[in-house]
Amino acid sequence: MTSNGPTPDRIMQLINGYWATGIVGAAASHSVFTHLECGADTAEDLAARAGISERGAQTVLDGLVSLGLVEVRAGRYANAADAAAFLVDGKPASLSSFARLKLGHAGMADLPDVVRKGGPLSDVVVEVKDNPHWKGVVTAIAAQSVPVAAIAAETLGLAGAGEISILDVGGGSGIYSAIWLRLNPAARSTQLDWRPINAIARELLADQGVADRFDCIDGDFHTTDFGTARYDVAVYSHIAHQEGPEDNVAIFAKLRGALKPGGTLVVNDYVVDDDRSGPPFALTFASEMLLKSKQGGTWRRADYHDWLTKAGFEDVSFQRTPSPATLIFAR
Repeated sequence: MTSNGPTPDRIMQLINGYWATGIVGAAASHSVFTHLECGADTAEDLAARAGISERGAQTVLDGLVSLGLVEVRAGRYANAADAAAFLVDGKPASLSSFARLKLGHAGMADLPDVVRKGGPLSDVVVEVKDNPHWKGVVTAIAAQSVPVAAIAAETLGLAGAGEISILDVGGGSGIYSAIWLRLNPAARSTQLDWRPINAIARELLADQGVADRFDCIDGDFHTTDFGTARYDVAVYSHIAHQEGPEDNVAIFAKLRGALKPGGTLVVNDYVVDDDRSGPPFALTFASEMLLKSKQGGTWRRADYHDWLTKAGFEDVSFQRTPSPATLIFAR
């Protein structure tokens, strides 16, 4: 290997990638990004505000600088722009609780055997209503949908759409309903999900002051009837990746039937390019589905177009977002 040849630096960073999860999770657990945002700009000051050791504060700051989440100038520390936007506690799109959640979600030791088998090693997968996985994850991942839901609302012109009805299938925390009902005071929304998850959504919608225009249907969306020509807009957000092709086609067909003439289905998910060359996050996320779902994966644009066409939609368009997710609009 010459001085101008490849080096092992990138490989070492990837092999030790779990350090990044630990550093960001530890920082979020001690509200490091929040304290930095409020003016703590040295390890000593951060340690005092966060109630942690100065050695620990310095180590976390060093790690965050290496990850590009914190910047240092003349010995003073500050959040990088993306950390300020997405890791400060209390901001609508904050992912700090998700970072804390991921501290307990290693599980990669099983991946070689899962790759060999082609699916989870046990029957404990994500698609069951009594999986304790949901209690923490539903609220933690809600922030990921905040900017995407706002983009979808702008694209559809929902704020000025008047008395529209919305169906959110597998709506989880209810974040789409919360955002859209706040934007449009004449709209009503119905969420279809398992009973314990709907309970979480009801709390969020009550906190947002729009619970009076929010209804829930407790059930499994694979078997529950969606109704016929009842809704102007339907949402299927971050569900397709845990379903196989046949189930996605079946659910899209039910959603098509539930929409009024001229209605729109909004799909939000990690969509990969047709040649599977990117985007990076969507390609990586496929491993999560291999570990935790029986048939799930990250699907190509061509897959979605094919499935939605089979389900009866005639106009399918894709919209990239600043997040790792892609919006799909089907009419």
